[in-house]
Amino acid sequence: MKLNHIHIKVSNLEKAKEFYLFLGFKIREQVGNFLFLNFGEEHHSLALQEKKNVLPQEEESLGLYHFSIEVKNEKEFHFIIDKLKEKRIIFYPADHGISKAVYFSDPDNNGVEIMLDTRKSKDQLWKGKLYG
Repeated sequence: MKLNHIHIKVSNLEKAKEFYLFLGFKIREQVGNFLFLNFGEEHHSLALQEKKNVLPQEEESLGLYHFSIEVKNEKEFHFIIDKLKEKRIIFYPADHGISKAVYFSDPDNNGVEIMLDTRKSKDQLWKGKLYG
């Protein structure tokens, strides 16, 4: 098995589209109030669904904490960080021992992580600190 896609409800599809395009997603197709995005290989890895008049999740409620996007190398990692700074998006860095990461939120306060795997081998287990 493998994870196929993430489906996120958003309050404003245009705002969400701009944000996720900024992160490097590409539009696969739009059908009504759904936008399907990918990084070029699969039909979609992210589905955005516009829902009007829906209450946002409270910060301490149960549910998705964040989803993670893995970058290929240090250069790509720092490129994203520079873009976040340029757009004045508040982010929080973390070094988990096996990865470097930055955490931030989309326009509807959904958690997003950009991570760089720093393990020498994919068999290396978690040795970092837990946050959250």
